[in-house]
Amino acid sequence: MAMTVGISRITLIIPEGMSLKAKRKIVKSLVEKCRNRFNASVAEVDDHELYQKTTLAIAVVGKDGRTVNAVLDKITEYMDSLKLAEIIEQDIELIRY
Repeated sequence: MAMTVGISRITLIIPEGMSLKAKRKIVKSLVEKCRNRFNASVAEVDDHELYQKTTLAIAVVGKDGRTVNAVLDKITEYMDSLKLAEIIEQDIELIRY
């Protein structure tokens, strides 16, 4: 049985991040909203100590690469639509098993 694992690494700028506490509130909101809406694994993976920047990783598993890539794109569009942070970089990697 074949499956595809998709990993998206998204770097965001958080204009409202004037302290680590403010940043963490926004990051937590983004992570929880995406987890709940898309049933994806989402975690902050870099830039932990910076007030206005964060990097999130998102993982999705599916039957084929096209579907997984589409879900990752929808998650990115959703994050962007929330207007909590500005996406400045995104990398997607698909791994087929």
